[in-house]
Amino acid sequence: MVIPVKGATGKSWNEKSFWAYPWGSSITHKGIDIFAEKGTDVIAATKGIVVYTHEGGKGGKSVMVLGPKWRFHYYAHLDEIKTHIFKPLGSGAVIGTVGDSGNAKGKPPHLHYAITSPFPYPHLYDEVSVQGWKRMFYLDPDIWLR
Repeated sequence: MVIPVKGATGKSWNEKSFWAYPWGSSITHKGIDIFAEKGTDVIAATKGIVVYTHEGGKGGKSVMVLGPKWRFHYYAHLDEIKTHIFKPLGSGAVIGTVGDSGNAKGKPPHLHYAITSPFPYPHLYDEVSVQGWKRMFYLDPDIWLR
């Protein structure tokens, strides 16, 4: 995997932001926010195929890529989408640019990046946190990107 923002490093996001609570209207933060200047290229973290592009809602301009092991990679708050549905991608392919769309409007530009699975990982179930049952469908991007 590669960090999905061109030029970003492990210092570009808060490693403790995944599954942070409380987190605005989303209740629990289900990804990491990788901060960069508006317009910086957002690149595919893995090879895959674009299964979704959308403009609107909390994620604003967003892209979903189906990658290896049936994992979905979600890229949100884009300024511009530079891909299309069903496009095959190599790792590092440009899919958009960093922005502040959706519920990130007025906040510093960043990419919200999340990894989900259609298959649960029961050992990740969180009995304590709000929305803890959802935890088994999310992987911590920080672990995969370091």
